[in-house]
This record gives sequence, structure tokens and C-alpha cells, in this order.
Amino acid sequence: MANAVLVVDMLRGFLEEGHPLYCGDESRKIIPNLKQLIEEEAGKGSRIIYICDNHAPDDLEFQVFPPHCIRGTDEALVIPEIEAYQGLMVPKTRYSGFFGTDLEGTLREIKPEKVIVCGVCTDICVMHTVSDARNRDYAVEVPEDCVASFNAEAHASALGHIRNILGAKVV
Repeated sequence: MANAVLVVDMLRGFLEEGHPLYCGDESRKIIPNLKQLIEEEAGKGSRIIYICDNHAPDDLEFQVFPPHCIRGTDEALVIPEIEAYQGLMVPKTRYSGFFGTDLEGTLREIKPEKVIVCGVCTDICVMHTVSDARNRDYAVEVPEDCVASFNAEAHASALGHIRNILGAKVV
């Protein structure tokens, strides 16, 4: 049985300088690890699913965060380093990849052995997606070298929460 790899928000708006929610140079260090993960999992027949922020210009999330990854802009595109890897695109408007999307139906069809979650930000969209996957009783794995965030302390805290509270494997 194949896995499902959820690649969360590996978008220009988070990983290229000059955008309001650029995660920083440290976050870019996960790109080679993530590429290797995608290649290995795709080689095993796993499904690669890109979970992508895709906001309307007046999205209510902009009351919390500055406008970012607005539908139709370059910010909402997958970074060039991984765009060549084939996968299903799932646009989202909230932190979890499950909220308001058909991710649940897609995973039901795939029936993955486990769900591997990687990307940014560990303490926001990655953690909320892991939580919703665990609430649906999926075995979840988070490769520590394939997730990152704006804030190192929040990143570490989120990994602890993912491991100790949500019961996902952090590898």
C-alpha cells in the first residue's frame, strides 16, 4: 500500500524573499530534504499532494496575517525547486489542508498506509493538517528535516505537540 505525501505551503509567498510572510533563509534549508522525500516516495508509488494557500483578496485570515498567497498571484505558486514533481494540487483558504477542501475524499480513495506531512509552517498549517489527519485516524509521519517555520521556538514546540499530543511520528 502506498503513502500520501502532503506538501504543505511550499509556495513562493513563504519561501522567496520579498513576500510579506517569507519564512526566512533557515526555512529554505528544508528544500533539498523535501525534494529527496518526494523523489523517494514517488518512486515507491506514493501520491504527492500539494496543499496550497490560495486566498481571495479580502480573505478574513488577513485580519491575523498580512495579505499573502492571493489567488492568481506568483505568491500562490509552488516554488520552482519542486514544481516539476507531479502531484495533485489542493488549494486551501485556512490553516488545515482538510478545511473546505476535498482532501478527505482524496485520502479515502487512496487509502494510504500512512500520511507524511512536510512543508511550512510547522506551528501553523503543518500542525493543523496533522491534527485533522490524526482526528481521521490516519497514521501520520512528520520528517523533522522537511518542516520549518518563521520562529525556531514555535517550530520546536509544534513538533513536541505533534509528537506528544497528536500522536504522530516525528522522524
